Amino acid sequence: MKLIHRIGYFSVGLFFGIMILLFFLSGKKTSCDYSPDARVLKNIRIKERVFTEEAFSYFENNKLDTALVSLSLEDGDVDFSRSNTETGPCNIYLITNEVDSAILELQIENCDSTATIQKAVLKD
Repeated sequence: MKLIHRIGYFSVGLFFGIMILLFFLSGKKTSCDYSPDARVLKNIRIKERVFTEEAFSYFENNKLDTALVSLSLEDGDVDFSRSNTETGPCNIYLITNEVDSAILELQIENCDSTATIQKAVLKD
């Protein structure tokens, strides 16, 4: 069998395989969260979020919407070098996200059932 025929058969099989996967996975909520950033952010997103008094007052005083936390958990980056992941049952993560040409830093304590937003800082 010539190489061009093999490539043709492979291409047809690949095309039908992709179509079958798209058909079966189209209605499901599937995600590919394999990087460490994506796994941590998804883990925090699915938990109940609680604001400390300090974080909530920072949002109020600077007239920021608390929805920025949800946006940061979708598009943000986890700074593992400044995070504390060795603290027993609850790890503390520092998440940064660019918001309106400024950088929002969130310090979040990630426990088993809740994620507590401890601090929020908006840096220019």
